[in-house]
Amino acid sequence: MRSLAVWFTLVILGIGLLFTAVTIPFGSPAMSDMDDYFIAHGQEQTGANNIVTSIVFDFRGFDTIGEASVLFTAVFGVSVLFRVRKKEEDYEYE
Repeated sequence: MRSLAVWFTLVILGIGLLFTAVTIPFGSPAMSDMDDYFIAHGQEQTGANNIVTSIVFDFRGFDTIGEASVLFTAVFGVSVLFRVRKKEEDYEYE
């Protein structure tokens, strides 16, 4: 009985997610006021000829720094986890 309830819940969730994904219009944004603003005023406010670069580094600079720091922290953490110990290194927990 419990297995049937789990399957029923999964099927309902799957149908709901599929319906949501199918009904979202692809390639047409709901609102483009911000896009229009960046295109109209981006070069005069930032001095950059490339609008994508001006958005990433000037308008969204703090967000970009945050993403870079998260990526750096993740790479550092993985490198610490997979660090190879040298034979002469001693650790307290051994």
